[in-house]
Amino acid sequence: MEAWKEVAARIVGDIVLSPSPGRSMRKWREQFRIAQIELAEAMGVSASVVSDYESGRRRSPGTRFLKRFVESLVKIDLERGGYTLRTLSLLMAGSEKLRDAILDMREFEEPMESREFCKRINASLIVGTGKELLLGYTVVDSVKLVLEVPAIEYIRLYGATTQRAAIFTGVVMGRSPMVAVKSMQAGMGGLRPALVVMQGVEKPDELAVEIARREGVPLAVCQIKGVEELLQVLRSI
Repeated sequence: MEAWKEVAARIVGDIVLSPSPGRSMRKWREQFRIAQIELAEAMGVSASVVSDYESGRRRSPGTRFLKRFVESLVKIDLERGGYTLRTLSLLMAGSEKLRDAILDMREFEEPMESREFCKRINASLIVGTGKELLLGYTVVDSVKLVLEVPAIEYIRLYGATTQRAAIFTGVVMGRSPMVAVKSMQAGMGGLRPALVVMQGVEKPDELAVEIARREGVPLAVCQIKGVEELLQVLRSI
């Protein structure tokens, strides 16, 4: 099965099995970063129809509507280069625990300097020049990643490239992300993210800063308090 077909099948299954199909539809549309009006045009319906389903004002979509919905997501993404489909394909190949730990993953169409990225997400750069080029990001639940995901699967966090920001949410002590990154390097031939971002603490632990400096891994702390707010900001980039 072609990779995009497997992704499409997973999306359909997620919507059908969801207790709130409309909310699930909205989640996937936002994951593909497609506006309601653009999706509606591709489907041949009005934007209000898509909005009504997503808000729950209409009942659960039928199979024909759902098929058009998913096919349109895929078609639009392929026309843009297939970035989201490739990322989702890599993610879905991992274990259920890994998929549960990853909150969002995206490849950029054009590179972005780390200082600009930090500015967009209200993050302070602690270690690094700010000139590091990012080609994407991965957002993870730091507790689930460390406690539940086998280290052998960490490589999937890089998606299509290591030139990305690894964003750890729910950080408590300000140390575990850098310890995890150091472990990744040891187990994967020195692979490391272009930027590590901590969310959930006001400042990183001194040991984390020292690890970042010694390992040459740029480090930043995000000032956005809520995870959902952070995800919305990221999806607007």
